[in-house]
Amino acid sequence: MNGVTAAEGVGELSVPTAQERGDAARNRLRLLDAARTLIAERGTDAVSMDDIAAAAGVGKGTVFRRFGSRAGLMMVLLDSDERALQEAVLFGPPPLGPDAPPLQRLLAFGRERLRFVDVHRQLLSEANRDPDARYNAAYAVLHTHVRVLLAAAGSTGDLDLQADALLALLDADYVTRQLVDRDRTLDGLGDAWESVARKLCGK
Repeated sequence: MNGVTAAEGVGELSVPTAQERGDAARNRLRLLDAARTLIAERGTDAVSMDDIAAAAGVGKGTVFRRFGSRAGLMMVLLDSDERALQEAVLFGPPPLGPDAPPLQRLLAFGRERLRFVDVHRQLLSEANRDPDARYNAAYAVLHTHVRVLLAAAGSTGDLDLQADALLALLDADYVTRQLVDRDRTLDGLGDAWESVARKLCGK
């Protein structure tokens, strides 16, 4: 190796220190928080990488090093928020979490998912263009959750089909059409979703 030992080679690679790794993790959280806030204020299309970097107090190069591209950042943000919702559903407090009756959990899930879709509808709509992304692992988790709650709440019949039907009412493209083209409100969509869920459970 031209007189360079393995140990010397590792040293030349400049392995990140714990402090550097900690800084990178904090930058990542700041960038995601900044992107989340800006999207809520302006919508996805109106938020640039420059905007996110400025709001997070970091250089634009840091954004690209962390996420590769604007699309990469947006997908990481969507995945992060999707995981947070799943955590709340599986382990959080009632009525969304496991200590509430099944029907109350189902109704709470519908309204919380509508809020999630409203915030991320542009990103979710873009993801829907890919059939593989539309029915991915995240969808499978949601489908299983809704199916289990339907069964526990007393619904009978084809529970897989019922779960698909309820989730279709939470689809980003459907929600966008109702809110934008038909001037519906999020609360109104939540009431409609609750009505369908109650009827399926015979309540």
